[in-house]
Amino acid sequence: MKNISNIHPKKILACQLRQIGDVVLATPSIRLLKERFPDAELDVLTEKKCASVLENNPHISHIWTIDKKALSNPLTALKYYRKVGKSGYDLIVDFQQLPRCKWVVRFSTAPVRLTFQPPWYNRHLYTHWTKPLNGYAAKCKASVLRPLGIEWKNEPPEIFFTKEEKDWAKKFIASQGMEPCRFVTVDPSHRRITRKWPERHFAGLIQLMRKDYPDLKFFVLYGPEELPVAQEVAKIAGDGVIISDNMLSLREMAAVQSMAALHVGNCSAPRHFAVAVDTPSLVIHGATGFGWRFPSDEHVSLDKGLPCRSCNQNKCETRECLETFHPEECLDEALRLLALRYAP
Repeated sequence: MKNISNIHPKKILACQLRQIGDVVLATPSIRLLKERFPDAELDVLTEKKCASVLENNPHISHIWTIDKKALSNPLTALKYYRKVGKSGYDLIVDFQQLPRCKWVVRFSTAPVRLTFQPPWYNRHLYTHWTKPLNGYAAKCKASVLRPLGIEWKNEPPEIFFTKEEKDWAKKFIASQGMEPCRFVTVDPSHRRITRKWPERHFAGLIQLMRKDYPDLKFFVLYGPEELPVAQEVAKIAGDGVIISDNMLSLREMAAVQSMAALHVGNCSAPRHFAVAVDTPSLVIHGATGFGWRFPSDEHVSLDKGLPCRSCNQNKCETRECLETFHPEECLDEALRLLALRYAP
């Protein structure tokens, strides 16, 4: 493969479709690309449901969104992918090799089409590839950029807010009876049962933390169809738990997290939001591996430490790693992290 460390692209496309957390984890790579090629126009291809976390990002010129409903007709979809691919890109970076990404790459005539090491049947679509590095997920993504002379140096994920969004967050937390750095966001939901700490354990941790900080509030986050989980935590925990009457948007959720003293939750998108807004986080791990943890003492992942840890399975009869991992085992770390930002 030709050396591409000295190329000078004028127009770049980065492809990262899903999930929401993965798109946030791609933002260090977006920053690194823009820093390496400051004069280039940098666009991103992602799914509609994920696009909002990239809004207001100063490194991005344009966001191409894939709306699955709008593109349900195969011919309409192909026309859209052709439009994206034929938009004059000099460099395409594909972080996923998903079918929709590959259609865009297939239609493109970009002289450099970079990805991670592809299986043999995908190699004809790309001009360059490299073996990704293991470790933190954002590091793994950024390692695809090494042929361009780009190295990840512990850059965290990023979410950029407007002044209006920051002002909204201040007013919102006040309306909920909270104050900056005197509340904890809690994310007790997960679509995979093998990655979901039980509601009673989240409630138990809340009760234990309130023994040391009686005035501390806990704001429970929820997404579509997750309100019953939030309500169950509140029911068991009792005083100090707050649930918004209206579900927050992704950007609203992240803006609220930016004003919290601590985030506690499962391994899902809000943990990456916490890193992106510089709020300490404590995450309980079940089947998930530890490659999702940002390498910092302010962002902690805890698990039961069983031999089957990080199994990455979606089904389990006992879920012992979660069911038997009790709140008392997390309390010391939760209090240590809380003290980093808590305002007495």
